[in-house]
Amino acid sequence: MSRLSHIPRRTAGAIDVVVIGAGHAGLAISHLLSTRGVEHVVLERGEVANSWRKERWDSLTLLTPNWQTRLPGCAYDGDDPDGYMSVGALSQFLDDYAANMNAPIVTGCAVTSVRKVAERYRVTTSQGTWSARAVVLATGACNAPSVPKAASELPAAITQLTPFDYRSPESVPEGGVLIVGASATGLQLADELLTAGRDVTLATGEHVRMPRRYRGKDIFYWMTRCGIHDQRYTDVEDIARGRRLPSPQLVGSSDLPILDLNHLKDRGATIAGRFMRVWNDEVQFSGSLGNACALADLKMQRLLKLIDETADRDGAPAADAIASTRVDDDPVLSLAVEHVNCVIWATGFRPDYSWLDMDVLDRKGQLRHDGGVVDSEGLYVLGLPLMRRRKSSFIFGIEDDAREIADHLVGYLTTPVRRAS
Repeated sequence: MSRLSHIPRRTAGAIDVVVIGAGHAGLAISHLLSTRGVEHVVLERGEVANSWRKERWDSLTLLTPNWQTRLPGCAYDGDDPDGYMSVGALSQFLDDYAANMNAPIVTGCAVTSVRKVAERYRVTTSQGTWSARAVVLATGACNAPSVPKAASELPAAITQLTPFDYRSPESVPEGGVLIVGASATGLQLADELLTAGRDVTLATGEHVRMPRRYRGKDIFYWMTRCGIHDQRYTDVEDIARGRRLPSPQLVGSSDLPILDLNHLKDRGATIAGRFMRVWNDEVQFSGSLGNACALADLKMQRLLKLIDETADRDGAPAADAIASTRVDDDPVLSLAVEHVNCVIWATGFRPDYSWLDMDVLDRKGQLRHDGGVVDSEGLYVLGLPLMRRRKSSFIFGIEDDAREIADHLVGYLTTPVRRAS
């Protein structure tokens, strides 16, 4: 049973701030608002850490080492700082955090509409309507899988899954598997299915390659040590592109120094280029695999060169050589000949703002915001990629972002309401 069961039930009504979402971002801003004495409520459609509990596969672990797992007023203090937290352990961490700070959470409360009415926000939910001066959107960037239109070209007999559907190799029908997408999710699922003895083809587009460990330390240690994670969004040359970059090819495990295309190829996977279309029972790929891999290799070497400058000063051990990606010609995949019975779309995620009854989205359905301050006074967002810093989408990155958003929000609340004359 959740430790939150003792918290008194909140009822809808007028309040200063409504926070939507009780994941790590919503809990972080709630803690900071509480320490500032701001009256607020956190509305959660399911239970605390709902996405982690209900929408992740069984073996998933965080990409960040345990020593980086922290939220405002709380940090990991277990006996495995260099390990990687499972989704079950993370859910418990967040549940304990919410209970210890007595977070004002209403669970099982689905938000169906948010709209601006005069100087306040009307938040309509399955448990009544709230009226708030400010709203914080902490629902994350991964509310729904992003599946290309070409998925409709697949034969009806082919099972199509997304990372929301996949739980383990047992959840995939017998036969060959085509995984589309070669970021962290695609590689992890491919590796797990290969371990289960499945035939796997991986369709690969743009990707970010890096080792798990480098010069004696976790790669995230070096990225933090070198200031990469703290780079602010205002210092990124192409912020729109930066926010679209795929997650790095990593897995939360110290067993593999690097999880990459070479590793999967050595294990028997077929590596193909970007998925283009299905024609006459054949999957056609882009033919750009070589270019995509060469670009990923080049960017990785630039990153490692930057790290080397700091690692050399620190007297770190010498680096092990990392081979360039080995590329073959793009195959043409016959679904029938290769007995492919399942396609897994590891093609990224998108936020769902269908309940926002306001003109705050761009033509691609993304929020118009400046570092989390949305294009509507009193409306904020947390937990998006590169929102205020490169670390914004990671759990350890939410504290700095949440503090700045809380500061801005408190300033907004204490500013006298300007009324039209």
